[in-house]
Formats: sequence, structure tokens, C-alpha cells
Amino acid sequence: MDRIAYVDPGPPDATSRLLGEQLKEAKRSDTGVEYISLDRGPGHLEYRYYESLIVPDLLHKLKALEQDGFDAAVIGCFYDPGLQEAREILSDMVVTAPGEASLHIAATLGNTFSIILGRSKWIPRVRENLVHYGFANKIASFQVLDLGVLDFHDNESGTRQILLEKCREAVEKDFAEVIILGCTMQFGFFKTLQQDLGVPVIDPLISSLKYAELLAELKRMMNWRPSRKHGYEPPPLKDIRKWDLEKQYNLKGIWQAT
Repeated sequence: MDRIAYVDPGPPDATSRLLGEQLKEAKRSDTGVEYISLDRGPGHLEYRYYESLIVPDLLHKLKALEQDGFDAAVIGCFYDPGLQEAREILSDMVVTAPGEASLHIAATLGNTFSIILGRSKWIPRVRENLVHYGFANKIASFQVLDLGVLDFHDNESGTRQILLEKCREAVEKDFAEVIILGCTMQFGFFKTLQQDLGVPVIDPLISSLKYAELLAELKRMMNWRPSRKHGYEPPPLKDIRKWDLEKQYNLKGIWQAT
């Protein structure tokens, strides 16, 4: 059985149980999924400052989970914070994130896609990932809901209605062939939207879990994992020890193996 950690890059909140339930419903029967939160940090990552605050704790949490024997992990934010850095330091556990997973899946299901975001503030950050992952030529449009991360489930019927309006505009006016919901907190809406629109609607919470399952299986069966050469070359263990980083950052032995 593959063990997958879904790491919420923030402290537990009222939606943690709901997110965990969604993951358990979507996972394969032979996959073990654990929903894990950070011990501290902001309640969302809408601002780059907030994102910067959580990255060190996130990376050290992932390294500790690797030591605990997890096969794969998901960084649970559509911005994919710390993803490249995580691949640099993880020697055995594979890792993905909602943005990356959703973009790869959407690109196999249609020629173009639109991304539905909560606020226009998010567009530059998401566009950076589009360019980095090589999908900038596939974006049909960004549609904005004028809702923050913590607003999507305050009035679910209202959110569903505005989602449907924006998604329909993306399909009919922007010629999007696939819709990507651009925040993990937009969970629970994709099925009805998909039925109404007649196009694939990618839920990033689910896409990242399924992509992690695939990566874990490929690692187990084919030994396919991130390269250790060039861009993902890991930091030398001798440096970690020379600078006594474990003690400085209270990391409790996570660098005993690489």
C-alpha cells in the first residue's frame, strides 16, 4: 500500500476535516492518505509574504515525513509553494502539488483551458507557474470570482452560481475546452459544474491526490523519481552538518539520511 501525505501549508482550521473526507473518498482502495497540517502560519497564502513564511516549515515537514516512510506527498496549495525546493531535498519520497497536477491533467484532456481564480491578485503568481511548467500557450483565460480563499464555502449555493457563470463564459466566449478550479478550497463543486458545462472540470484537490498516486506507483514499479543531476542536485550532507542546521532550526534528526 502506498502512503501519501497531503500537507496543508497552514495550521488546522474548520475545513480540515472536510478536506480530509474529500481525499478519502477520492483515493484508491489500496492507498493510505493522511491529511497533515503545519503547526503554525497564516490561514491562507493569497500574499507572497504569507507564502514565504511557511516554506521553511513546509520543507522540513516534508523531509520528516520522508523519514517516517511516506511514499508520496502533496503540497496542498494551488500556488505549489516550495515544490521545486522539496524535490531538491527529498531523496526517496516523491512530491507534487495541485497547480502542477491540474495543469498536466488538463493539458491531456483539451487543447486549451481556463483557470477560475478567487481574486485578480492571484493571476501573476499562477501565470508564473504556467510559464515554468510550459503551459502558457494553452491558457484560454483567467476568470475571477471576487472571492477570497476563506469565502468559497460561506455560501455554497452562491459560490456555485458564480462559478457556473464564470465557467460558462470561459467555455462559450474564451473557447476553453477544460476548466481548472484554481484553488484547493473550491472543492466539492466540480461534479455539478461538469454536468452543466459538458467539459472536464478539474478539482485541484483531487487531481493532486491522483497525480501523487501515479507518481508513487511509478516510483515503486519503475524506480522513476526526480533526477539527482543538475537542477535537483541535493545540498551536500556535509554542509548541513558543518553548519549544524538541524540544531539551528530544531529539526530533530531529519537529515540523518539522504
